[in-house]
Amino acid sequence: MARDTSVPLGVRAQEVMVGLLGRLPDRVRSALAGPEIIVDGEALAVDVRLLIRSLGEKESALVVEDSPELSRAALERSAPMLRAGRRPTQAVTVSEVCLKGGQNALEATLYEPASCPGTSGALVFFHGGGWVIGSRAGYDHVGRFLAEHSGHRVLSVDYRLAPEDPFPAAVDDALAAFDDTVSRAEEFGIAPDRIVVGGDSAGATLAAVTARRAAGRGHGPVPAGQWLLYPATDLATRHPSRDTYGKGFLLTDDDILWFYDHYLPPGVDRTDPDVSVLYGEVAPDTPPAHLVTAGFDPLRDEGESYADKLRSAGVPVTAVREADLPHGFLPFVHLGPRFNQAVTASAHALRRMLG
Repeated sequence: MARDTSVPLGVRAQEVMVGLLGRLPDRVRSALAGPEIIVDGEALAVDVRLLIRSLGEKESALVVEDSPELSRAALERSAPMLRAGRRPTQAVTVSEVCLKGGQNALEATLYEPASCPGTSGALVFFHGGGWVIGSRAGYDHVGRFLAEHSGHRVLSVDYRLAPEDPFPAAVDDALAAFDDTVSRAEEFGIAPDRIVVGGDSAGATLAAVTARRAAGRGHGPVPAGQWLLYPATDLATRHPSRDTYGKGFLLTDDDILWFYDHYLPPGVDRTDPDVSVLYGEVAPDTPPAHLVTAGFDPLRDEGESYADKLRSAGVPVTAVREADLPHGFLPFVHLGPRFNQAVTASAHALRRMLG
């Protein structure tokens, strides 16, 4: 059989290596991961130590040569590695659709699990990547996993990226994508009153802003819930976790500043609630939230502050801290048992939100 040359040999070798590491016995993986890393009494998961050690500092960097284009390309090259440990799953039907965006049509992927009833709830999902990198293609394995394990449809949306399209382009796209999904719910086999918005990292921020804007506008549909994994909720203020976990745990403080500066044009008020959802009023019909933070995440404290803010305003909130994991663990779902456990728990929470 001819070898597939579409993936460079070095990337394929790395994919095989990472896939094998995830299947080793626990004692072997622990030995290969190196010394324990403990901060504030919490030990970093073996899965994470093993991943960081196997990739090295250069391969795990999110920002490459201060270039959005090179950073995007590097992340896309890592996509095969992220799928390396994937096991066979139930059938998930995949189709490509277009949604109405803030200005132009948005490409999206609809994932429908075999177990899905004729009409189901749905997650409108926004990928992470600091509003600068990332894509729905890079999250394809995530969309499939969430559809299978939630038992509901997942609509993964590509939104405009900065710096080519800075704030508020992504924010406008996210709300428009939600509204268009509601208006076409019957076409997609979705119950219009059971649509949750969600995402991870920057995508979770977009979902939270979408829920806030929809609830506060006084007309139009409001999401049934918000499914938020380690969102950035305060782009204006440094919280203590930025200093504690800002180096050595995949997302660095330098990365955060780089993403913020590319996303936000000069002069934008960073306390604008469309930028930082931690600011501003909480509308009475703000939807319930499932909010997950990571213990070894520079953004942990602001995410948990947002959960507190919603709860204080009377919004039902389920807040979970995955104490031994870093920012960005969702795409690592197939790279080890601890990653899989955390993402599976979040998928089950999504199932409960969707009914």
